Amino acid sequence: MTSPITVKGMSVKFGDKIILDRLSYDFESGKIICLIGPSGSGKSTFIKSIVGMQKLDSGSVEILEVKIPDRKILGQLGYMAQEDALFKELTGKQNLEFFGSIQGIKKNELTEKLEKAALTVNLTSHLKQSVTNYSGGMQRRLSLAIALQTDAPILLLDEPTVGIDPELRQEIWEELRNQADQGKTILITTHVMDEAERCDIVLMLRNGKFIDEGSPKEIKEKYQVDSVEEAFIVAGKTLEMKAKEVVR
Repeated sequence: MTSPITVKGMSVKFGDKIILDRLSYDFESGKIICLIGPSGSGKSTFIKSIVGMQKLDSGSVEILEVKIPDRKILGQLGYMAQEDALFKELTGKQNLEFFGSIQGIKKNELTEKLEKAALTVNLTSHLKQSVTNYSGGMQRRLSLAIALQTDAPILLLDEPTVGIDPELRQEIWEELRNQADQGKTILITTHVMDEAERCDIVLMLRNGKFIDEGSPKEIKEKYQVDSVEEAFIVAGKTLEMKAKEVVR
């Protein structure tokens, strides 16, 4: 089966600093993949590189066998950035309608799709309000709704549950699981390690490199720990020890 997203030798530098270092990975359909790592490890840069917002210094990305960047493929992506890119002077509904038109959603389908997405993130009663009056958490929920309304086969979500209360976060994860069960590929970045336990695959990023990957169960068994967070810490320490041995 062809991978929905194929990353080959992806490298990104900011000046002399290497942010992503020759990353390669084939994503699977119907899976939720959690990209975890500390702040500054390159998680957001990785997602932006897949979308085509970040120029690569080397390597390539293919989405549905189309080399990125390619504007035609954007309609196949539901993207949520770490920073909310919303029009504050517009209402929530107007934001959904505007981004829906850019996403290529047909006019006769847009109302139904945006209402379903708004319901998923519990924003239905606030759609007529100006986004200026939205709290930070509500703005995150609106950004997530914009990504979900596409009904795209691929969802790329950068820290989607930041600022969202625990009860709603649970509902959102249930919806993401439902989307994956329908065959969609979902990539989520998070630094909340308990969320990684909900994913099918955990992809560990540290110092610009993938240091390990596997299901939460596989990761925990490999490092003989009780949580993904502990596994990430142990994996990082193991990597540092190997680096010191090489220097010696």
